[in-house]
Amino acid sequence: MDTYDYIVVGGGSAGCTVTSRLVEAGKSVLLLESGPKDNHPYIHIPATFIRVHGTARTWMYRSAPEPELNGRQVYVPQGRTLGGGSSVNAMIYIRGQAQDYDDWRAAGCTGWGYEDVLPFFRKAEGNERLSGPLHGTEGPLKVSDARHRHPLSAAFLRAAQEVGLPYNDDFNGASQEGVGYFQTTTFAERRASSAATYLRAVRGNKLLKVVTNAHVLGLVLENGAAVGVRTRHDNGQEIETRVREEVILSAGALSTPKILMLSGIGRAEHLTEFGIPVRRELRGVGENFQDHLSASVYGQTREEISLLGNDKGLKALRHGLAYIAFRHGLLTSNVVESGGFVDTAGTGRPDVQFHVVPNLVGDVDRLPPGGHGISINPCDLRPKSRGTIRLGGKDAGDPAVLNGNYLSAPEDMATLVRGVRLARRIMRAPSLAKLLSHEIAPAREDDVPDSIVEDHIRTVAKTVYHPAGTARMGTDELAVVDPTLRVHGVPRLRIADISVVPSIVSGNTNAPAIMIGERCADFILRR
Repeated sequence: MDTYDYIVVGGGSAGCTVTSRLVEAGKSVLLLESGPKDNHPYIHIPATFIRVHGTARTWMYRSAPEPELNGRQVYVPQGRTLGGGSSVNAMIYIRGQAQDYDDWRAAGCTGWGYEDVLPFFRKAEGNERLSGPLHGTEGPLKVSDARHRHPLSAAFLRAAQEVGLPYNDDFNGASQEGVGYFQTTTFAERRASSAATYLRAVRGNKLLKVVTNAHVLGLVLENGAAVGVRTRHDNGQEIETRVREEVILSAGALSTPKILMLSGIGRAEHLTEFGIPVRRELRGVGENFQDHLSASVYGQTREEISLLGNDKGLKALRHGLAYIAFRHGLLTSNVVESGGFVDTAGTGRPDVQFHVVPNLVGDVDRLPPGGHGISINPCDLRPKSRGTIRLGGKDAGDPAVLNGNYLSAPEDMATLVRGVRLARRIMRAPSLAKLLSHEIAPAREDDVPDSIVEDHIRTVAKTVYHPAGTARMGTDELAVVDPTLRVHGVPRLRIADISVVPSIVSGNTNAPAIMIGERCADFILRR
């Protein structure tokens, strides 16, 4: 039986980070990833990431029918390859707001205020342009400015300024508010995932073993403590591997609680439904699910200037040659090039984020509108709605049951209505209006009642793929981990992924997940 100092379950954003830091410190680590290697070119070419969705390198999770979304199921793609979400996302580098982390500290997460986490963001960051007290330049995670800027992305920024929104050159600086171009986790016009940065730095180290296509069946517990992991492999073989020190769960907000429950850690009444012996009752496992929900506003362009058709025929060939020969052109784009953060409620703190796509976008369950156009996608940054993750069966292969409860809190619908109305105003500002023939949806008319906007939101709302919070940090009875990421009442077990956040950050979650990985390694090595 193989034994390692540490086993890390999940080779995603946080998993690769904590693995790299432990190996650098001289610890032996087994990294287990349920999916294949990150060796497909569509992962590494920035603009082709959407082609990875729906393949063997993503989990296509979906919710139960959502009552507030006309009974629709919401699809939540997640990374299933080395690098995890950082290998399949839109590469947007956002940390969130300083107050997000101060709120965590106020909720009982001692040592997680903004001044506590900032040094770890800086340690992780290798920014090509920004420096000073708020940015790092030497970290493994490469952050750069987009080389390609689509005309519709630029038009959005001008139009947003025409309705009074300020331009912001650094969403991770002193203030998040405003519109601008996103910095991206790219380097030399290639994706800079946690696998391509953190993990790559230690891949040749004899202390590291990486096993892909390893399906975790559960934890091995002895005397209440984590001592190993059971896995099933593609050849059907089941293996038990032991640790000398700790097991670290980094499987993400949808899989980490499932692994805990399969191991007998969770709500007693839920576990006994499936005949799973209760090893440790933690009632917060699978609770507190949060995600960012967005609703597209669509505009039809007068000319054929969107991304439609650029992935076919001679256009695709031309873009491919430009990328291969010169690392130039459309394929260097992260597609979601521009956006912004806006305070729509007048609280002094942005509550809506815009993701702008120079194309008409749909979702797994629906086609986009036809023709050329732009999608302005407001999302609710700090949703009040809370959902749950539950087991769908006692076998690891049984899908978990996600009840997202999206828009169950009235405040969330109100925020999205404000966001959609602002997106419509931006679409009608001069710089966009001259490029657009009309608004496709929610309506062509300028003034429509809230009921029309709400019906549109229920029809098109989709997740931004940021599930979080299902094994949250804290010290109360529903907390799953303590402020050093140790699972309450289960020695030698930690969680390092976005499931530990008590409340979702105000923005994209990849950079915070990597920060959590950095902090987990630091807690272990300083112990």
